[in-house]
Amino acid sequence: MEKVGVYCRLSDEDRFKKNKNDDSESIANQKSMLLKYAIEQDWEVIDIYSDDDFSGAGTYRPDFERMIKDCESGRINIVLCKTQSRFSRDMEVIEKYLHNKFVEWGVRFVSIVDNADTNNHSNKKQRQINGLVNEWYLEDLSDNIRRSLKNKREDGMWMGSFAPYGYLKDSNDKHKLIIDENVAYVVKEIFDKYNSGLGYYKICESLNERGILPPSLYKKSIGSNFVCCNFDYETTGMWTTDTVAKMLRNEVYIGNLVQGKRTNISYKNHKSKKVPKKDWCRIENTHEPIIDKETWDSVQRRLGKHEKPMKNGKIHILSQKVYCEKCGRVFMRNQCNIKCAGGVVEKREYLQCKGNKKYHTCDNNRSIRLDIIQDFVLNAINDLLDKCNNDRLKEEVKKEINKDNNQETKLTNLNKEKANIEKKLNEKKLYFKNLYEDKLKGILNDDEFKMLREDYSKDVESYQIRLYEIMQELDNVEVKKDNSVDIESILKKYKNIKELNKAIVDEFIERIYIGTLNKETNTREIRIEWNLDL
Repeated sequence: MEKVGVYCRLSDEDRFKKNKNDDSESIANQKSMLLKYAIEQDWEVIDIYSDDDFSGAGTYRPDFERMIKDCESGRINIVLCKTQSRFSRDMEVIEKYLHNKFVEWGVRFVSIVDNADTNNHSNKKQRQINGLVNEWYLEDLSDNIRRSLKNKREDGMWMGSFAPYGYLKDSNDKHKLIIDENVAYVVKEIFDKYNSGLGYYKICESLNERGILPPSLYKKSIGSNFVCCNFDYETTGMWTTDTVAKMLRNEVYIGNLVQGKRTNISYKNHKSKKVPKKDWCRIENTHEPIIDKETWDSVQRRLGKHEKPMKNGKIHILSQKVYCEKCGRVFMRNQCNIKCAGGVVEKREYLQCKGNKKYHTCDNNRSIRLDIIQDFVLNAINDLLDKCNNDRLKEEVKKEINKDNNQETKLTNLNKEKANIEKKLNEKKLYFKNLYEDKLKGILNDDEFKMLREDYSKDVESYQIRLYEIMQELDNVEVKKDNSVDIESILKKYKNIKELNKAIVDEFIERIYIGTLNKETNTREIRIEWNLDL
């Protein structure tokens, strides 16, 4: 007697299914039809394999995989389906098993409705044609689904399985987001704390110490069927710096939906891949914001500037703001113990050009006290406010700032420097090629070659670092065009500032440039590049 494995599959959720563990009616109908046919043929049914809610593309189906193993082991020698498409709609799978592996294992494939039978050699072409038609169906279906999802995203519909932290899906419309008042205050707190100068770690520490549930645990606590991974969130779930960093960059909190960042490789391959940023679907004002635009812009100006927190978890208020006038590199912060009058030891913070301190390529070698720069900046901001409140002086300030903040000039200069460095790198490559040829010819011995190679490597590293910095500066100039602050909004907020903080500095200042020390006068020029749109 033939040993039969009955295989059934349904890809759509059946509306009559009582619960998730029940077979759908269509699966039940398939089983009934196939069992009757097996009895009529006097075949012994060894097992029934059923995959409900699984696509016919590929082989990622649990019972399908189990059936294939039973075919290979010889447990069954006939696979019985309603149609060939129930077995698979993927032409590669059809060819692999029906016309190769099943032949090798001595397994026969039979489908009732479309009369596919691998024992009947005359209908092989028909089986292959059916395979192609089924695959075309899958491809068309995939294209239709993609277009449908794209249209829904463009209509401002939320297409995620779960609402972002701080929001809920509207009970009347699952594609619309509404604010979750229970945790919206946490989102505001995260933005406010980062805006005031706290780093990711300190924000997480504050939330974890107060026992505020992280997004994963909160979703589960409100009954969401959220599964992130196998990690034991129930006992060890905490706020992480990655979570905070992603939230601070998520436009959903200002009422925008940015979707379509990832997509499946194809309808056959369900692995996802990144979508280029230019192809993301970004729709503004789709729902009520939690974060106001002013706070958002202030936070975005800080993000991506590689600000490193101090030991107390805070970021000093001039972090990534102070640059060398001569080489263009950032000033690094360091701390020294200074012995004052009476033997009292006092800690003082200094800033020094990174090009001099780390790369030894700049002669701007004198450090400057951080508190001196802060006083200079505070006085400069208050002086600017005084002038801008004076209609006569305001026009003069406007001309001066617009002259210093000419973005097109900056772009031109940066691109010139970029081209010059790229030229030098190409020259260095040619130099090293000649150097290596001299070594092969015996003109240079190993020690000479090693010494010259080290010099070459240092020069190349220095050029590559500066090239990377220029690329970042080019991005920053583009960002500044969008993020510059309107002076009128500043004047409404501030009259006179008593003390600086990170938010104020970010709002007013793009960069501070420190010149070299004039040894005769013992002074140095400090120039401020304002982050203002006049």
